[in-house]
Amino acid sequence: MSLKSPWEIHEGGSETASSGLIALSVSVLNVKQAAASGVRLRRGDVVAVAVPPGEAWAEIAAAAWAAEAALLPVDHRLPESGVRDLLARGEPTAILSEGGLRRLPAGRPADPAVALVIPTSGSSGRPRLVELSRTAVEAAVGSSLRALAAGPGDGWVSCLPLSHIGGLLVVLRGLLGGGPLLFRAAGELEPSSGYPFISIVPTQLARALDAGVELGGYRAMVVGGGGMERALEERASACGARCVVTYGLTQSCGGVVYDGLPLPDVGVRVSDGGEVQLGGPTLLSGYRDGAGAGLTADGWLPTGDAGWLDGGGRLHLHGRLDDLIVTGGENVWPAEVETALRSHPAVADCAVFGRSDATWGQRVVAAVVPRDASSPPSLEAIRDHVGALLGRHRAPRELVVVEELPRTALGKPRREGLVDRGERSGGADRPLTTR
Repeated sequence: MSLKSPWEIHEGGSETASSGLIALSVSVLNVKQAAASGVRLRRGDVVAVAVPPGEAWAEIAAAAWAAEAALLPVDHRLPESGVRDLLARGEPTAILSEGGLRRLPAGRPADPAVALVIPTSGSSGRPRLVELSRTAVEAAVGSSLRALAAGPGDGWVSCLPLSHIGGLLVVLRGLLGGGPLLFRAAGELEPSSGYPFISIVPTQLARALDAGVELGGYRAMVVGGGGMERALEERASACGARCVVTYGLTQSCGGVVYDGLPLPDVGVRVSDGGEVQLGGPTLLSGYRDGAGAGLTADGWLPTGDAGWLDGGGRLHLHGRLDDLIVTGGENVWPAEVETALRSHPAVADCAVFGRSDATWGQRVVAAVVPRDASSPPSLEAIRDHVGALLGRHRAPRELVVVEELPRTALGKPRREGLVDRGERSGGADRPLTTR
């Protein structure tokens, strides 16, 4: 079953998808760098940008777009070894840092049609470098602005890492849509200050609600970077926050499904095997390493996520297909167990995964961050709690107590890291305890 978008096309957004940024002439960045070093961006350049988030990024994005060069964002938090690995795989032709712009003779140009070379989130392993075309970026930004009824002059708050598609899209929405940008430190969520739109992840929203931040001034808070639990949605709504929950991948140019419905020109279908697949003009061109885009024969993107479409065409997600736990012949989705666990008064945070088991095939394992480290919940307590909500067959058979969960920069849990650490937990450097 597949679905084309039912989103209404709002006036004011349809003509903003390419005018604001393309119309820029000689960029501020090129002028500054030319004065300093005589280096200018060239058509087909791949520019590694190792600059912390801030206002300079608006100039940088404008420069690259005007020159038909591609941006390769470098996470400024990466250790030196991580930066070296990214540059080795990305093969940029130039690098921009706070020290200026310099050309790299060993770099490899990109097709001038490519606008972004951007790492995936890395939640399921080593990040891949995705190539997204200008056409894909324009389609994603334009559809988003239309769905949100965002017109020229409507500002955006940038508070996500710019090394990921969710954060970089905020900059591009502002520039392509003709709206001002307000840059704030990642993790900080404050009242709107007259900027009606913001893109965030669930962790930021939960912390802001805990801190009593007034969020009702935003016309829309675009929430991506992982599923948002119903309890958090309801809590945000009760506080006057207007959230739009998005779904997508780096390979789809970010979130292209809003509140379960695909954006204009985006298609959603579910394969016979239960995998969500996405179609439309926002999809990747390929990968920087030369690998193909990995699309189906008819041009759809396999997401690796399991889900279903209800009678109204709204997408519902179970989780990653490779996260599914089959225990004693029963299918258990980690997300539903995590939701149940978080309702336990002794649980501050948690992640659920499967581990091989001679009796059950796989057993359900819960990694739990206790609210009180001196008094963590027992295995029987959480089994009773989950069993009462979901049935005993879905209850964890192993409990791992941790101080914190390993996460990506966008807050997604790294389950594979928990599996590895849990299997090593008997050593002297013992970050967790199995109970």
